[in-house]
Amino acid sequence: MYLEIVTPEAVLFSGEVTSVAVPGVEGEFQMLNNHAPIVSLLGKGKVKIYGNIALEDEVASKFSKDPNGATVLAITSGTVEMNDNKVIVLAD
Repeated sequence: MYLEIVTPEAVLFSGEVTSVAVPGVEGEFQMLNNHAPIVSLLGKGKVKIYGNIALEDEVASKFSKDPNGATVLAITSGTVEMNDNKVIVLAD
């Protein structure tokens, strides 16, 4: 599936991923390939990206790796939309 992470400053990531976990306002949830369409508010937490991730040099410092191999981006709030195997995260 295709993931795009956008902030007011820049597009931080766009590319193919295996799955993505996001901090929903009611708790963390994960989306896999062919997930049902969804729109949700995000709370403070971590966006966890799974797959072979290549980050641009100018944004790589905003991400970290967790012990499970996920690429992680800390956010304070945002919105996520998934439809037709494309996930868009609008994050603060």
